[in-house]
Amino acid sequence: MTQQPPPPSGAPDAAPRLPTGAAVEVLVGAVAHGGHAVARLDGRVLFVRHALPGERVLARVSDGDPADGPTRRFVRADAVEVLAASPDRVQAPCAWARPGGCGGCDLQHVALPAQRAWKAAVLAEQLQRLAGITWTGAVEAVGEVAGAGPGLGWRTRVHLAVDGDGRAGLHPVRSHAVLGVGDCLLAHPAALAAQVLATPWPGADGVDVTVDDDGCRSVVAVPAAAATRGRRPAQAHQHAAGRDFVVSGPGFWQVHPDAAGALAAAVAAAAQASPGERALDLYAGVGLFAAGLAQAVGPSGRVDVVESSGLACADARANLADLRQAVVHRSRVDTFLSRWHPSADLVVLDPPRAGAGADVVAAVAATGATRVVYVACDPAALARDVATFAERGYRLAGLRAYDLFPMTHHLEVVAQLVSGRPG
Repeated sequence: MTQQPPPPSGAPDAAPRLPTGAAVEVLVGAVAHGGHAVARLDGRVLFVRHALPGERVLARVSDGDPADGPTRRFVRADAVEVLAASPDRVQAPCAWARPGGCGGCDLQHVALPAQRAWKAAVLAEQLQRLAGITWTGAVEAVGEVAGAGPGLGWRTRVHLAVDGDGRAGLHPVRSHAVLGVGDCLLAHPAALAAQVLATPWPGADGVDVTVDDDGCRSVVAVPAAAATRGRRPAQAHQHAAGRDFVVSGPGFWQVHPDAAGALAAAVAAAAQASPGERALDLYAGVGLFAAGLAQAVGPSGRVDVVESSGLACADARANLADLRQAVVHRSRVDTFLSRWHPSADLVVLDPPRAGAGADVVAAVAATGATRVVYVACDPAALARDVATFAERGYRLAGLRAYDLFPMTHHLEVVAQLVSGRPG
C-alpha cells in the first residue's frame, strides 16, 4: 500500500533541519505517487528517489530546508548508497539513471515485474485515498521492441534539449540544465538518438525526433518560438485499430509502438457503442478513439470530436474524412460543453495530466450519458475525477492499467464508469 505523507507530528520547529546536501541513513518505506519512496527520520518525511521499499540507504537531500525560516513538511532526497538492498533491485542499464543524472527514468533500478507492481500499488492507493474505491488489479505489460533490451527502445517520440552552445542532451530531474548524454536507451532504435545527440544544433532550443510506423525518422530542430509561427511540422504515419493516421509534429500520439492499439481496443470494449448512438470524444487529439466510435455507431449515429489544438483538428479531419458521422470541433472542452449543452449516449475523454476537473465532470454528467470512458495518465487526477463522477451518480465499473512507459513511474489507465447503481 502506498501513502502520501501526513504532516509530521509535533511542532514544525521541533523537527530536525535537513538542509540541501545533508546525508542521512534511512529505512525506506512505501512507494508514493511520483517515482519515489517514503522514508521518515525523527518525524520528518523524505521522498527518496533511486530507492526501493524495505531498503536501508544513505540518502543525500536534494531539496531541503532553507537556510533561514521554518522546516518544510517534507524534503526530497536521492539514495546515493544502498546499505541493504531489496531483492527487486537490478543494475540500471543506463549509466545516467542515477542521482544527479538524467531525470527521464526513475525506475531503471527496479526489476520490470516489480516496476509494474510499484505502479499498481500507486494506482490502488490513489483510488482508495481519493475516491474510496478498492482496486486489486494489475498493471499490464505490452510488447517489447525488436532490437532493444527488455523495457527499452519504446520511445518513438523524443524531445532533446539544446544548451546555449548548441549541444543536445537531456534534463536532470527538476532542472533546466542540459546533460550531454551520449545516448538514450529509451529511444526507439530507429531514432538513432546517439547520432542526433552527437550532432551540433546551433541556434536551436531543442530537437524533436519522431519514428513512425512506416519506419521513417523525422528530426526537426526547434528554433525560438517566434520563428516557428506559420510553420507546419513534419507528419508521421501511424497505424492502429486497422486504420491509418496522420500525425503532425511530435505530439498527439502515444510514444510506445503498441500503445495506440492497446488503448483503442480497451476504449472500444469499455464504450460498448451501438449503431445509432450519439457519442462525444473529448480531448480527442487526432481522432484515434473517434474513429472506433464512429465505426461502431454507424451512419445513423454521430460522434462529436472536440479538440482545442488547430494542428490536431486538421489531422483529425483528415483521419476521419471517410466517416461522415464524425464531426470535428476546434474548441476547449469546457467551452464546447457549456455553450452547446450536448446530449450523448456515451462519452470518451482523455484529458491532460491535471485531469478533467469538477466543472467538466459535471458537464459530462449533464449530457445524460449512460457510459463514460476515461483515459488517464495520472492516478491522482483520475481518482479525483472518479470521486466527482460518483457524486453525479456514476460508479466505476471497470479499469485496466497499462505499462506503456517502462523504466519510469508513468502508466496509462482506461476506466469505465456507468450511471446508476449496480443491480
